[in-house]
Amino acid sequence: MAKDDLPEEENPFEPRRNDALLGHEEAEKVILDAWNSKRMHHAWLLCGPKGVGKATLAYRMARFILSGGGNNAGAGLFGDQNDGLYVDPEDPVARRIAGGGHGDLKVIERQYDDKKKRLQGEITVASVRTVGNFMSKTSAEGGWRIVIVDAADELNRNAANAILKVLEEPPVNAMMILVAHHPGRLLPTIRSRCRRLNLGPLQDHQVVDLLGRYCPDMDLGARDALSGLAEGSIGRALQLHEVGGLELYTELVDIIAALPNADVAAQHKFAERFSPADKDAAFATITELMHWWLARMIRFAATGQAPRKVVDGELPAMQRMAAAQPLDQWLEVWEKINELMGATRGLHLDRKQALLNAFFMLEETMRT
Repeated sequence: MAKDDLPEEENPFEPRRNDALLGHEEAEKVILDAWNSKRMHHAWLLCGPKGVGKATLAYRMARFILSGGGNNAGAGLFGDQNDGLYVDPEDPVARRIAGGGHGDLKVIERQYDDKKKRLQGEITVASVRTVGNFMSKTSAEGGWRIVIVDAADELNRNAANAILKVLEEPPVNAMMILVAHHPGRLLPTIRSRCRRLNLGPLQDHQVVDLLGRYCPDMDLGARDALSGLAEGSIGRALQLHEVGGLELYTELVDIIAALPNADVAAQHKFAERFSPADKDAAFATITELMHWWLARMIRFAATGQAPRKVVDGELPAMQRMAAAQPLDQWLEVWEKINELMGATRGLHLDRKQALLNAFFMLEETMRT
C-alpha cells in the first residue's frame, strides 16, 4: 500500500506529528517576520513539488500560532536553540494538534474510502461546507482559528468555490493555509487572495539527514541512493522506501543494462511479481521508475551531461542506449512505453505482459 493510500492513523510520517523541517528556513523567516510585524496575512499559499515539506510547514505554522506565537518554542531539530517556528512536540498544543483534537484547527483533505480501501480522488464540497462557520466563531482557546487545506489543487469545482467565498470575506483572527503541489490548477481568484511562498526541492544531504531521522536502521548508502531517486522530495523518498523502491530500481537497471542481450528468465521473474491484484502500489512505483530512468537517459543523450549516480551500472547503460539510436527514436519509445503503462493501469491489463513488452521495445530499438 502506498503512503498516500494509508488511512491517516496508520501513516507514521503524518505532517501533523512531524516536528522536523529542513531546507525551508527562508520561508520560515518570511512567516516569522510577518507575525512579529503584526502583518500576518489571513491566507497563505504554500507551493512546491510534492513531498518537500509544505504540509509539514503548514502544521508548523499552526503549532506556532496556536501556542501563542513562540511562547513555547524550544530546541530545534538537532538540539540547537531555534528562533523560527519550532514548538516542542511535548507542548500541550503540539500534542493536541498531533492527535487531531485541537479545537481551533480544522484540516481539509481527501477522505479515506473504506469500501474502496483508498483515498478519494478529490476534496468534495461536503468536506469544506463547515469552513466558513468554523472560521467565524470565537476561538475555543482565545487566540486564532486556523484551517489547513491539504492539498488545495485537489479541491473539486464546488469545493474550490466554497473556499473562495471564505477568502473573500476573511474573519478576524482567522487564517487559512493552502498547500498546493500544482498551484496553476487553482482558481486565479484563490491565488490572488493568498500570500504565496514557494518551497523548492531539498538538497540531497537534507534528504539523507531526514531519512536518518525517520528510518534510523537504514544504512548511509541506501539513504544516499534514495535521495538520488527522490530528487529533493523527502516524501517521495519515504514512499519509495515503504514499497522497496530502491531494490526495484536496482533490479530494473540490471535488466536494462543487459540489453540488447536480454536475460529473458530474469525479465519474466522480475515482471511476475507485479501480477497479483494486491501489487497496485508496486506496479505504480516500477512504472514511475522506468519513466524516470528513460527520461534521465534521454536528457543525457540530448545534453551529454551525466546524471547523478544512484546505483551501479546506470551510466554505461545510458551511454550504450544513447549511442544506439538518435534522440528522436528514443523519444518515440519513451512515449510508447508511457502510453502502454498508462493503459495497463487504467484498463487493468496484464501487468507482467506490459513490462515484458516494454523491455522488448527497448531491446528492439537497440538492435535496429
